[in-house]
Amino acid sequence: MSLSKSNVFFMAAITGLIVANLYYCQPLIPLIAEDFQVTEETAGSLTYLTQAGYAIGMFLMIPLGDKLERKKQITITTIFATIALALTAIINDFVWLQVISFVLGATSIVPQLVLPMAASLSSDEQRGKVIGTVVSGLLIGILFSRTLSGFVGVWLGWRGMFWIATVISLLIVISIQFRLPINKPNFQGSVSHLYTSMFTLIKQQPILRESTLITCLAFAQFGVFWTTMVLLLHNEPFGYDSALIGAFGLIGACGAFAAPLVGKVGGSGGARKLILYGIVMTFCSFIIFMLSSSSVVGIIIGIILIDLGLQTIHVSNQTRIYSLLPEARNRLNTVYMSFSFLGTAFGSAFGLYLWKYFGWAGVCLGGMLLAVLSFIIFLVSKKNN
Repeated sequence: MSLSKSNVFFMAAITGLIVANLYYCQPLIPLIAEDFQVTEETAGSLTYLTQAGYAIGMFLMIPLGDKLERKKQITITTIFATIALALTAIINDFVWLQVISFVLGATSIVPQLVLPMAASLSSDEQRGKVIGTVVSGLLIGILFSRTLSGFVGVWLGWRGMFWIATVISLLIVISIQFRLPINKPNFQGSVSHLYTSMFTLIKQQPILRESTLITCLAFAQFGVFWTTMVLLLHNEPFGYDSALIGAFGLIGACGAFAAPLVGKVGGSGGARKLILYGIVMTFCSFIIFMLSSSSVVGIIIGIILIDLGLQTIHVSNQTRIYSLLPEARNRLNTVYMSFSFLGTAFGSAFGLYLWKYFGWAGVCLGGMLLAVLSFIIFLVSKKNN
């Protein structure tokens, strides 16, 4: 079955709705901290545990997409995510909440199963645009999830958000049966070879290595900012509640609509130049953040810049790796995205550490350092188009 335009938009929609599971908790950190009587920094651990679970889940389950029928794998994984969301909503012990958050991350990997499916069903000419459209859905889901959870947190409490997410996930399970096409991969080897071959891909594919490292650092910057921004805006001089904090997600979402354009330009051979532009944008965003510790306008400008920079790097690099080996797209995506979300988990933990000991200025300097490391990797890597 070929990939229709409506199927592309459906894939973008479910990608955004499921990836949102990773980010609902961020604006809710103050509410969760109050409910469980822990510090905001301790409650913030849920952000990087969820992202770490996502990275581990990708490494263990996404390679199977090169061997298993993808629609069935997506359905089963979404069912487990639905169960994890319901458990999150009812748990009453913070340690168990941390455990379930990790499990929720591990079972919310569906976007990284959908992307290789979309790539495999697209023509060479349209692949960049299709990937860009699906990734735009993912990015919008990331950004709007914060806005939604912030408002729901004020209205129904933090548990109410996870009950709503449970219902959304259940509806996705049902709709997948009617909308997603059957997609059988071509890999004929054993499961053990499937996993060991990922390390061979890392060794043999310089574009994969470069793309993965740069995107990992970009996602780390993303984690540094979005985790600590909640703490900045909740405390003085801002003193915002979770609804207003979540509303800042809408600001970054406006830049996500550029992802299809980035994919189209990247697919026509300009990906590496776009990556450099993205690195510069993320670096400049942290300069703006440092100068805007008490300025809402400055924070808004910085959010637009960091989100546009991240999606420019991410879509460009993802387009590059999907063009390498069609028969290994799930494994390529596993390497690329597992390290990327380990970067997000590291960035969240790193940001919380910097916030605790060095304040907002330390957070911004840490973000700039990560951007500089990306630029160094860009310069020393072999130039591949």
